[in-house]
Amino acid sequence: MNGRSVNKIRVGALQRTLTMIPPGCPGCQHLTIGRIIGEVLEDLDIDGKAIAVTGIGDHSTIGVLNVDTIQGSHGGATDMATAIKRLLPDTPVYTVQGDGDCLAIGAGSFLGALSRGELITIILCNNGNYGSTGGQLAPTTPMGQKTPTTPQGRSAASGGYPIGAAELAATFRGVAYSARGALLDPRGYQRTKGMVRKAFQKQIAAAGLSFVEILSACPANWHLSPVESLKWIEEQMIPEFPLGEFKNVERAG
Repeated sequence: MNGRSVNKIRVGALQRTLTMIPPGCPGCQHLTIGRIIGEVLEDLDIDGKAIAVTGIGDHSTIGVLNVDTIQGSHGGATDMATAIKRLLPDTPVYTVQGDGDCLAIGAGSFLGALSRGELITIILCNNGNYGSTGGQLAPTTPMGQKTPTTPQGRSAASGGYPIGAAELAATFRGVAYSARGALLDPRGYQRTKGMVRKAFQKQIAAAGLSFVEILSACPANWHLSPVESLKWIEEQMIPEFPLGEFKNVERAG
């Protein structure tokens, strides 16, 4: 990361420009996910009302958006979001979590929120590794991917199989919307933005819990260039984690 460079993010409805040192390595797509969230909040005119809860990990840098943000305990973001939503039922509440934060240490909290159908939106950043601690094996590491803890590549015998979070969420009766997107090109950006928009609309309509998983490049820990990382997502991650909507109902239950 070049400490001298700056990145300006415009939050149009608030008529502000946030200038900051980019909190990510070259090619990291977490800030792009943050931009999508910011644009959707503006489109729905809830950017001045929403409350965000981030977990612990590299994904928490998405909290640079100009919304009220709380950083939860590791794995506890969905629990904190649940409490906030129940105290402020008319407030849009969403989490931004990493694959390890949500599906490993936070698995109990995540499954609990799904089973109760909490009226929150969960956005999962899936970069297939523990991005902020060295790239170790995560619940979403694709089969065959090499990491510091799977130097020969992930195998079923040593690391089990990746968790398909969007497919899992869709099986819960309390979930109204579950989808997975990727940011390979402008079309993918717009499609993923549409998923995030639908997720927030489901929450506004009190239809049930909404969930969006977004495949996100991690060039530094994948030991690939940004361009090579996009090819890796296309050739290795999408076959493991197919894109699309897995559940979209008017009302859960």
